[in-house]
Amino acid sequence: MKRRYIPVFVCAIALMWAAGAAAQIPSLVPSTPPTSNVVPAGTTVTRGSDDQPIPVFRSRSDEVNVIFTVTDKHNKFVKDLKQTSFTILDNNLPPRQITNFEASTDLPLRVGLVIDASNSIKDRFAFEQGAAVEFLRQVVRPRTDKAFVLGFDEGTDYTQRFTNDLDQLTRGVRAIRPGGGTAMWDAVYYASRDQLMKERSDIGNGTVRKAIILVSDGDDNQSRYSRQEAIEMAQRSGVIVYAISTNLSNILDNGDRNLRLMAEATGGRAFYPSKLHDLADAFHEIREELRSQYSVSYKPAEFTPNGQYRPIQIVAENKKLRVRAKKGYFVPKQQ
Repeated sequence: MKRRYIPVFVCAIALMWAAGAAAQIPSLVPSTPPTSNVVPAGTTVTRGSDDQPIPVFRSRSDEVNVIFTVTDKHNKFVKDLKQTSFTILDNNLPPRQITNFEASTDLPLRVGLVIDASNSIKDRFAFEQGAAVEFLRQVVRPRTDKAFVLGFDEGTDYTQRFTNDLDQLTRGVRAIRPGGGTAMWDAVYYASRDQLMKERSDIGNGTVRKAIILVSDGDDNQSRYSRQEAIEMAQRSGVIVYAISTNLSNILDNGDRNLRLMAEATGGRAFYPSKLHDLADAFHEIREELRSQYSVSYKPAEFTPNGQYRPIQIVAENKKLRVRAKKGYFVPKQQ
């Protein structure tokens, strides 16, 4: 009988000793999760000598930057307004703090020239190429700006990645060859996600103005991504979309409506040239607008990193003025 109980007694003593030792080891998990620091998705997690994960905490920024344009009743740009000239609402609430406001005429540009190369625009493609080349040569300043060229039909083709070399950009535009179906939503999605999302300036505070110049008839018959997914990716990337319709019929169709919806959702504009030679005028207006905008940075009230969409409203105190800005943004989601 004694031999039966001795092992049980020994095991009990061992378990009591282990529990006491464990109580002396402080927990590595905080009792309250941190609210201002998160581990972003994709962050490499280092490991200690015991091969246990060690969280790498990084600061989360809740500062929002919005680029916007103001025009008068004659559609002329108004460039001399002050912060007090506007009311800003983020998720229907005034910002907790305005951290910066300026008429940002000289912000570095990051521009994606996205050109429809499908069969539907084949007969006017050469003229579009010429207008696009002239636009890049007038807009891109080699010291501060960069651009890339993306052609699309049923697929997408980067004929020139980001560069400030105007000759390379010109060759990129000239290298596009028309033919095939149309995957416009994919082109906007990839250009926003793969090229523009992480772009920052190498000088100053790192802020850049990011824009896509989309030249297309607005039709789509080959994309994997939907219109809403393309718009959301542009919004997440902080991209303004300027769309130039190649539909010269003078009758707005579904493709033109697609272009308008995407432009308005991101704070841009859609242009509808009535004849081919008006295409150059549309490029000129975009160039002027990119150099006639305001920039405001603020910390929103009641900010929660939940990945949700927050609407933005910017209204001029002078009711005769029109403000054009993106409709909102997606909050980064805490991981």
